[in-house]
Amino acid sequence: MSTETVMWVTLIVGVMVVVPAFGFFLLRRRRDRLRERFGPEHERTVAAAGERRAAERELQARRTRSGPLDIQPLDPGSRGGYAGRWAAVQERFVNEPSPAVNEADLLVRAVMAKRGYSTEDFAQQASNLSLRHSRTLEHYRQAHEISGRAMNGWVSIQELRQAMTHYHALFDDLIGGDQRSLRARAAARAPLTRPHGAAGPRR
Repeated sequence: MSTETVMWVTLIVGVMVVVPAFGFFLLRRRRDRLRERFGPEHERTVAAAGERRAAERELQARRTRSGPLDIQPLDPGSRGGYAGRWAAVQERFVNEPSPAVNEADLLVRAVMAKRGYSTEDFAQQASNLSLRHSRTLEHYRQAHEISGRAMNGWVSIQELRQAMTHYHALFDDLIGGDQRSLRARAAARAPLTRPHGAAGPRR
């Protein structure tokens, strides 16, 4: 075998080794970016899809489906106003847990709308929120599930308390992270109790 032939064979073998390795490297980088961006939502989507590549295609497509969102931060006045409304909702929970949970849902959606998120369809809400609030999105899913069951029948006081906690996680995230008002944080620490035990159906 001539020297030139050996060189060509070596080059071809090298390319055959390097190209798949580079492709694998790019795939790993894309997966790492998706995990970092979507957090727990990444694993949830993988579990729901049953196949990692299909799930990752779905996550990649969310930006396109969501369109160019014009998401705006809240000004300090709006943050304070919403924090005050949340405190009032938590106070109402003590004596009227079911209506308070419903009010918490409406308040979260009001903040979403104020910031520029869609509020008409829950699936679209979840898709949009996953782009910026993936680490609290699962809280919203659980709150929505409990709230939906409460609309159709009896749920326990403990479940309603959990729904409030879940709603608060996303609410807290939406109004501005660790810089939000002290009033909102104080409300979050307030005990959610009701002297008369379980709650009946929501009206």
